[in-house]
Amino acid sequence: MNKVKHTRAIPLIVFVLAIVSNSGLVGRAQSDGTSLPNAPKASLTVLAQQNTVPPPQVDSQTPSATSGDPNSSAHLRLTLADAEKLAIKNNPRVSVARLLALAQHQVVRETRSAELPTANAAITAVLAEDASRISAGSLTSSRLFTHAGAGGGFTQLITDFGKTGNLVASSKLQEKAQNANALATTEDIVLATDQTFFGALQAQALLKVAIQNTATLQTTQSQISSYTKNKLKSTLDLSFADVNLSQAKLLELNARNNANSTMAALDEVLGLDQEVTYDLVENTSPLTVPPADVNQLIQLALQQRPDLQALNLNQQAAVKFSHAERDQKLPSITAAGTAGSVPIRPATYYVENWWGGIGVNMNIPIFNGFLFSAQAKEATIRAQADSEQARELKDRIVRDVRTAWLAANTAYQSVAVNDELLNQANLALSLAQTRYRLGLSSIVELSQAQYQQTDAAIGYTNAQYQYRLSLATLSYQTGATP
Repeated sequence: MNKVKHTRAIPLIVFVLAIVSNSGLVGRAQSDGTSLPNAPKASLTVLAQQNTVPPPQVDSQTPSATSGDPNSSAHLRLTLADAEKLAIKNNPRVSVARLLALAQHQVVRETRSAELPTANAAITAVLAEDASRISAGSLTSSRLFTHAGAGGGFTQLITDFGKTGNLVASSKLQEKAQNANALATTEDIVLATDQTFFGALQAQALLKVAIQNTATLQTTQSQISSYTKNKLKSTLDLSFADVNLSQAKLLELNARNNANSTMAALDEVLGLDQEVTYDLVENTSPLTVPPADVNQLIQLALQQRPDLQALNLNQQAAVKFSHAERDQKLPSITAAGTAGSVPIRPATYYVENWWGGIGVNMNIPIFNGFLFSAQAKEATIRAQADSEQARELKDRIVRDVRTAWLAANTAYQSVAVNDELLNQANLALSLAQTRYRLGLSSIVELSQAQYQQTDAAIGYTNAQYQYRLSLATLSYQTGATP
């Protein structure tokens, strides 16, 4: 019985010795060229946005990671700040928003023209049968004379008891709202730029992981193939190694395609109509902890979110417009004047050769089928609807800021967890390689350890860029000015 117990304990003793002497075994195995390759480790850096950056410049030493062209040796270097500036400058959505704001300024001038005088001039020459009369149609005078004259006139609104003033105030508020919309569009483009920039960096980092994984599994497959030829391993082990290598090649192929796709998406956000490959520059500053007080972030967002400001301004403009519609029922007082001269006139025309006059007119609306009442009521209801839309956006902003803050905290914690997971996966793979080399485990255990290590490396890469992106999203939700 004791002999059986000792016999069963032999594998356990060997396993413990393998763990204790793992580093020494690996070092000796690597020296004689018969060991399995070490696990691929992701070469990653943490991103952070720079406040001041130099303009983009050509770097002839470092090709882009997503080039796809082995003959290319020079690409434009691009930082996150540079990308944001280029997007704000070139993206057509930003241009459209700014042009609409400029157009709205002209609407203010159009509305304000009703408060300014209107003047016109005219020159008239008539050749007619003197003293003849018009027998059909309608003209200003039924008796015709040969004459020539010139003159002019003007009109000036004296008061309409607030109608025009409210219209001008409404158009000015709409101009401010359009400017706020332009700023909101700019912030949308900045967020989209951050998303595509981090997405491209993430895709490039994942491509590096996939390339390292393929190289590692290629070495493993070659060594197991050699073992199989020497009758040291079975063909089953070689089959597993071939499958793992094929899966690694597929992973690399998909990663390469994703890297190229994200670069195309970045070109689109930057407002480029042709393919431009950039050498994206990462910032190696350490990760910062998310803000601790979410309520302070919510108050900040309610104060400076440009889309909320635009809705509030539109609601105020709607109120002013409703007042203008109400004031249509009030009278309007207008001054008018005219003057001119008739140097050429019939000899029998004994009136003075000039004319002139000035007067004041009051227009009093009495009844028009309740048109003004209906228009005033419609404008009031629309102003109330705009107020409810602003309240709805306010509630959504509170939710979005809180959600973004929670996501940032979760992503920050996820970085540490994925880092620990990657270290554990590297250790597990190293032990699995040792056990397989000593013949204590099968190829299935080694394959599982390789898969877990690759998955952990991908997760760690994703966690870092997702945290940086979550910070950009939180900044956007609080309305930080780009």
